[in-house]
Amino acid sequence: MDEIRLLRPDESYREQIWAYRARFMETREDSGGCGSLLECDTFEEWLRNTRALADPATCPEGYVPADSYLAVRTGDNRLVGMIDLRHHIDHPVLGTWGGHIGYSVHPEERRKGYATRMLQMDLENARRLGISRVLVTCNEDNIASEKTILKNGGVYDNMVPVDGRMVKRFWIKL
Repeated sequence: MDEIRLLRPDESYREQIWAYRARFMETREDSGGCGSLLECDTFEEWLRNTRALADPATCPEGYVPADSYLAVRTGDNRLVGMIDLRHHIDHPVLGTWGGHIGYSVHPEERRKGYATRMLQMDLENARRLGISRVLVTCNEDNIASEKTILKNGGVYDNMVPVDGRMVKRFWIKL
């Protein structure tokens, strides 16, 4: 696996972010860690939303503060994934099945170890925020994500039903 960095989204990645969005819209896959990317009509709207969530002072009511990151391959500056970190899970959805961290890897970049490294790096971000236990979840049938969580120290807690599917919950102690 090539080395990656986690970077805050900005204008310089506009084209890659929007291409990432298009790919997930096309495949209709889950785009965890992307915030409102699929719901926004423009890059500017998404970036504005993402920045608002990052600051507790501007985080919209009903949401929790969250930091979003682009996973960028160092060698060629390519966007390979996206990951976020919610500052807390004192929220009905997040505390039950959403968790602290959501992530996705570009379909063409999967099975290269990026998700494992992304999660490892975001757990360091969580540690810096003072979070001592991180809830990470995945759909019951998402074996790749489950392996990613387990490689990062995830301990299985339980499964919960969500919209006709089962979601596995794992805790990672920092």
